[in-house]
Amino acid sequence: MSERSEGTIELVIPAKLEYLDLVDNVVEAVNELMHFDEDTKTAVSISVVEAGTNAIQHGCLKNGVQGVVKMAFEVAPDVLTVTILDPGAGFDPTKLPDPTSPENLLRERGRGIFIMRQMMDEVTFDFDRGCAVRLVKHRR
Repeated sequence: MSERSEGTIELVIPAKLEYLDLVDNVVEAVNELMHFDEDTKTAVSISVVEAGTNAIQHGCLKNGVQGVVKMAFEVAPDVLTVTILDPGAGFDPTKLPDPTSPENLLRERGRGIFIMRQMMDEVTFDFDRGCAVRLVKHRR
């Protein structure tokens, strides 16, 4: 297998949903750098776009915050770490409704973080300087 690149790719987008296609294109390129298999590429793409959507909708637009969403893709030989940062106040991840409980099964929203947690190896949050979501995927 060929040698893998290392480094950090940074992306800053306006807090507008139409920029998520650009995010998806960057994720596709990063997935290629990581030499991920197709299932892993899909998991990373879905998770990063979902985190970006949440950052725009909840971290910016819902709170009336103008600004940008920052993303950093840290590429290492066997692990990809993606950090998505928005200027929002954050939330309490322990108080999210369970999307698998009967009363939530038919809800149209509320599954994004659950999906990220199922698809990524690690999902963590930091609210020190806005809302930061950290997604980690190991190459197997």
